Amino acid sequence: MSNAILDQLNLVVRDMRQSIAFYRLIGLDIPESAVWSTGSGAHHVVMRMPDGFELALDSYALAEVYNAGWRGTDEPGSRTVIGFRLADADAVDETYRRTTAAGHGAAQPPYYTFWGSRYAIIVDPDGNHIGLMSPPDKAQRRGPPNI
Repeated sequence: MSNAILDQLNLVVRDMRQSIAFYRLIGLDIPESAVWSTGSGAHHVVMRMPDGFELALDSYALAEVYNAGWRGTDEPGSRTVIGFRLADADAVDETYRRTTAAGHGAAQPPYYTFWGSRYAIIVDPDGNHIGLMSPPDKAQRRGPPNI
């Protein structure tokens, strides 16, 4: 048995241009040359992270081509939080402020977690929860909650 390595996450999105704008707003570099389009519009973009991981966006039309089981839905949200590591607590607060000021939803305002990271959850145009987290700050650590 081989070891599986997570190296890509594909999100199927309703509005490619709106999603690209959102991910640019939180700080991802997405050059126009990375956007694959046809006569009917943009259908695929791959964002390569510094560690080699890829976040890809696909249109509903493209998902229907490569996934015979695709059943498009307009119901927002999921059980997934897509996490992004940011430089520091100020970057979490600024990214949260910038995206919510642009009209994007917020699921969790910034706060310090029990492990010491500044953390917030914003909502992308398709209802996916996007976690924003700073490195842990030892001065902010406290015991885990009693759950």
